[in-house]
Amino acid sequence: MKMKFKIQTSKLKNKKGYLLVEVMIAISLLTLGFFGTLSLISNSISLNSVVSDHFIANYLAMEGIETVKNLIDANFFKSNPWNLGFTNGNFEIDYQSAALKSDSGQPILFDSASGLYGYQSGNPSPFKRTIKVDFININEMKVNSIVSWTGRGNAKFEINLEDHFFNNK
Repeated sequence: MKMKFKIQTSKLKNKKGYLLVEVMIAISLLTLGFFGTLSLISNSISLNSVVSDHFIANYLAMEGIETVKNLIDANFFKSNPWNLGFTNGNFEIDYQSAALKSDSGQPILFDSASGLYGYQSGNPSPFKRTIKVDFININEMKVNSIVSWTGRGNAKFEINLEDHFFNNK
C-alpha cells in the first residue's frame, strides 16, 4: 500500500495584512482608553477645585454672620444697646475687628503662613465678602453675609447666608 501525503499550502495566503489591522485596532482601543482616563482625571481635579472654593466661601460667609453675632453679644455684656455700632448698609467685617467698616469691595486676604483669611495681611484671594445690614424694625436686624468669587473659566459664584437678630430685652 502506497501512502500519499498531501502537502497543504498555507491558508493565510489570502489573509495577508490581517495581523497589521488587528494591531492597529488594538492600539486605537488602548489609546482611546488612555485618553479617556486622562480626561476623567482632569475633570475630577477641576471639579475638586470648584468644590473647594464653595467650601471656603461657605465658611467665610458663616464667619461673617458669627462675627456680627459676637459684636451684638459684646454690646449685651457691656450693657450697651444691642444694635450699637450697626446701621443700614454694606460693610466689611474681620474676625479680629471690633467694628464694621464700610464695604470697599476689596478681596479677603489669605495668609499662607497661618492659613487664615482676613483683611490684615496676606495675598489677595478670589473671595470678596460683604455684610449687608437691614433693620426690619427697632427690634429686628436682618444680616446677609455675601461671599462672591470668580472661578475657573470666569464663572461667577456667590453664597448668601441670611440671619435675623432680635432685641431680647
